[in-house]
Amino acid sequence: MQFGSILGPDFYARPCLDVARDLVGAVLCRRTSEGELLAGRIVETEAYLGEGADPASHAHRGPTPRNRSMFGPPGRLYVYRSYGIHLCMNLVCEAPGAGAAVLLRAIEPLEGVDAMRGNRGLGEGKTDRLIASGPGRLTQAFGVGMELDGASVIRGELVVRDAPSRINVITSPRIGISKATDSPYRFCAKESQWLSRRSP
Repeated sequence: MQFGSILGPDFYARPCLDVARDLVGAVLCRRTSEGELLAGRIVETEAYLGEGADPASHAHRGPTPRNRSMFGPPGRLYVYRSYGIHLCMNLVCEAPGAGAAVLLRAIEPLEGVDAMRGNRGLGEGKTDRLIASGPGRLTQAFGVGMELDGASVIRGELVVRDAPSRINVITSPRIGISKATDSPYRFCAKESQWLSRRSP
């Protein structure tokens, strides 16, 4: 399967909401240590604005040891542990120091499906929809650990490639948060069966 070119720094050095929308349809790729390609179409994202602009964002109160990668240059990963259980993966955007990032919430698996299922521990009878329909499942499927916090997605082992074709994108309020719950900062591929939660 052929994918587009790797998205460069100019793609990420834009307003967070634009990046979050334009990532829907792009392809997340990782080459495993065994040389196998894991790839999936991004079907759901959430934008988290920079310092002082978004009460739900980790960057809202400024840099900390936990969120320092979020303030790095655009095109880096911000990986954090949610509720001490699962990891979430974000793509840093806007200017260095802004603290804006896009959470990857769900992908449609395209390549390396068996390897992703193995990473997730999915046995027979479990639907492929469980591979990456949620931020914690997604990072597990791609084998993302805390060691990738701050890593580049422009020239690293995990990259994002341009969308092979344009798809319809819809917006809704973000989910799984307790602040700024009405902000329409969640972007989804319309009618996708791979979302973490069905959109209105």
